[in-house]
Amino acid sequence: MKPEELIQKYNVPVPRYTSYPPANYFTDQVGNLHYEEAIEASNHESPRHLSFYIHIPFCRHLCHYCGCNSIGISGPEVIARYVAALHTEIDRVVERLDKSRCISQIHYGGGSPTILPADELRKLNEYLLSSFPSIEEPEIAIECHPGYLDRQAWEALTKAGFNRFSIGVQDFEPAVLKAVNRRPSLLPMEEITDLLRAASANINLDLLYGLPLQTVESFSHTVEKAALLAPDRLVTFSYGHVPWVNPRQRILEKTGFPTGEEKKKMYETAVELLKQHEYKTIGLDHFVKEEDELYLSLQQKMLSRNFQGYCSLRTTGQVYAFGMTGISQLNGAYIQNSKDLFTYIHAIENGTFAVERGYVLNREQQITRLVIQTLMCNYFLDMEEIAAKVGLSLDEVKRCTAWNNTVLQQFAADNIIEYTDRTIRITPQGTLFVRNVAASLDKLMQGSVKSYSKPV
Repeated sequence: MKPEELIQKYNVPVPRYTSYPPANYFTDQVGNLHYEEAIEASNHESPRHLSFYIHIPFCRHLCHYCGCNSIGISGPEVIARYVAALHTEIDRVVERLDKSRCISQIHYGGGSPTILPADELRKLNEYLLSSFPSIEEPEIAIECHPGYLDRQAWEALTKAGFNRFSIGVQDFEPAVLKAVNRRPSLLPMEEITDLLRAASANINLDLLYGLPLQTVESFSHTVEKAALLAPDRLVTFSYGHVPWVNPRQRILEKTGFPTGEEKKKMYETAVELLKQHEYKTIGLDHFVKEEDELYLSLQQKMLSRNFQGYCSLRTTGQVYAFGMTGISQLNGAYIQNSKDLFTYIHAIENGTFAVERGYVLNREQQITRLVIQTLMCNYFLDMEEIAAKVGLSLDEVKRCTAWNNTVLQQFAADNIIEYTDRTIRITPQGTLFVRNVAASLDKLMQGSVKSYSKPV
């Protein structure tokens, strides 16, 4: 089948599967009591490691493409109340966790976490790291908007305890950034990367393709420029147009988007360029050096991921999220805080948690999550290995999913997968459509009318 025919057939809305079930299955029937129970249960479940996510929702201005839970900057008194609420919420969770467990990750997202003074961020890091032991070289990461950070700000961040910086470049083309209301980097990117390397920090550069005014040629130039900076990891996210979730995205419709075929070429060109620069492909969108632990995990078919990105087995932990909209990813439940700033603050100030919704997984769904996550991360799935991990037979694991030989045969006929009665391997041609294959294994997708973005 020709590439354009594959896109026409498979470029249909399907979940991204950064969680299973996806977040649009969360329900307001899950509340504070469920969270307390889930925290207690998590002390006796796997993985044992602790991964903390801290959400800083504030932005100096909002980019039109943004799919994150962000709000415009508030006054200093509101930000101070929010930070105080974060500390209180952290206290309430920390007191319920087994103190012998080790921290493997701390991740700050937003919004723009770097809107907070580096000293505030340092205090949060020090408090968590003083409350538990940590693994050797835990990952302490922060997402950075380079449009507002001068040299002094970058230097302060390197002294705040961070060892990984994810820099939201998105694109180097000024016209593209202007069209999406994104401020370009305040400093030359070469100066930023040199400064961070001098502090022995790891560097991620985040790019976004499928934006208005982008072309295959222009995005190739952006990828080439990013690769020449030699970041440790480079991420090329596919823009997901979901205006029913984030109405601001409708502004971009006035300019228009690249076609599905153009987006496919952007991705394929990026893969080829980064291959030439000796980067290895991880999952759908990450590119790393050969010595990176993510690549080593992929070679061993042991790659994992959470809402914050891909993880090695070493750094994988159950995720405890703090702040408005934060989503905790525990073994038995997803718990999401209120999306409203003052509802969150008032709940924490009044002595409770601020849970708005969530999802409690049954045993079958936990197994389906493992199946889908394994396939999405490693482009390979051995159901016999899954069966051994969960203590069930091969047929019992298949019955937990929507495994259907007729559907899988069609994917194989289109050279999307190679499969046997127990394994699925995504082909190089099929990598763009791994979400489609994962969705075919998902019982919740049968007859689903929920809305999702398209894979391309």
